[in-house]
Amino acid sequence: MKYLFLSYSFFMTMSNSLIIFDFNKDSISTSWKIVDDTVMGGRSGGNFYINEEGNGVFEGYVSLENNGGFSSVRHTFESKRVANYSKVLIKLKGDGKRYQFRIKSNKNDRHAYISYFETTKDWQSIEISLLDMYPTFRGRKLDMDNFPCENLEEIAFLIANKEAENFKLEIDSIKLQ
Repeated sequence: MKYLFLSYSFFMTMSNSLIIFDFNKDSISTSWKIVDDTVMGGRSGGNFYINEEGNGVFEGYVSLENNGGFSSVRHTFESKRVANYSKVLIKLKGDGKRYQFRIKSNKNDRHAYISYFETTKDWQSIEISLLDMYPTFRGRKLDMDNFPCENLEEIAFLIANKEAENFKLEIDSIKLQ
């Protein structure tokens, strides 16, 4: 009976999470797309790949030339119902810089819902409340409600600290809870 209880509690814990992406050595990075300020004439350059440890790596440089200043990586997927989840949990290793985590209810929306987070140079678990993610478009906060917590079709990481800088973000997993 003791083993039955342990199995049941493990199942319940796992069923309360929705894995968005769990990186490993067999992960395919082609579903992650770089969008830099080059779309507006800037000179920043990002890259995304899976490293030898099996983590997703978003790295590159941000340039302020030609009114540039950002680099991002996006992952679009089939719509996921997220009404039963309240937060995003991201396991990552940063470089001591500030990043944005971005989500979209519909991949075709022009706006995204964002939250900032600070990184250290160690592995850390970032927790972001879905209800606190607010809408923006081209860096401006919109007069709309925060994330509606119904559907999710895109996630993204963005760096735009108004500085010319190199960056590196190593990502292990992204899930909802």
